[in-house]
Amino acid sequence: MAPPLRRAEPWLVALHRAHHRDLVRLATLLVDDQGSAEEAVQDAYVALARRGPAGVEDPEAYLRTAVVNNARSALRKRRVRRNHLRSIQRDRAAPGADQAVLLDEDARRVLAALDELSGRQREVLVLRYWADLSEAEIATALGISAGSVKTHAHRGIAALARILEAP
Repeated sequence: MAPPLRRAEPWLVALHRAHHRDLVRLATLLVDDQGSAEEAVQDAYVALARRGPAGVEDPEAYLRTAVVNNARSALRKRRVRRNHLRSIQRDRAAPGADQAVLLDEDARRVLAALDELSGRQREVLVLRYWADLSEAEIATALGISAGSVKTHAHRGIAALARILEAP
């Protein structure tokens, strides 16, 4: 494995100046997402830098091919994530045969109301009331500030109250 770059190599800087914008445009057209496109291009430049100036016959062509391959990879990952989320939603929509027996009516209403909350609100409330975590522990688990935990908890509880009070 090649050592990490310590400073930008002149040949790489020249390639970057000449082709970066076009490569990002290409990747954006392929993945339809600016952030993913920039990441695909960055990964292509990193791979080229690791190979070095003598490691590639045509650096321009190498970059183009790498960007297309990285974009394809990003699309595959996106498709897998979407399929996984659909699978989870289908599983939620199809309760087990014993669920009605195990949960009383109030518990079913609360669980249904939780499903209507935003993902972050649901996460905070479940971690607080089911896992019995403190605000600091929730903040660490979710990678957010304690203030955000308080905000999501407050808004989540208010939304639950509105949902559960609705006829």
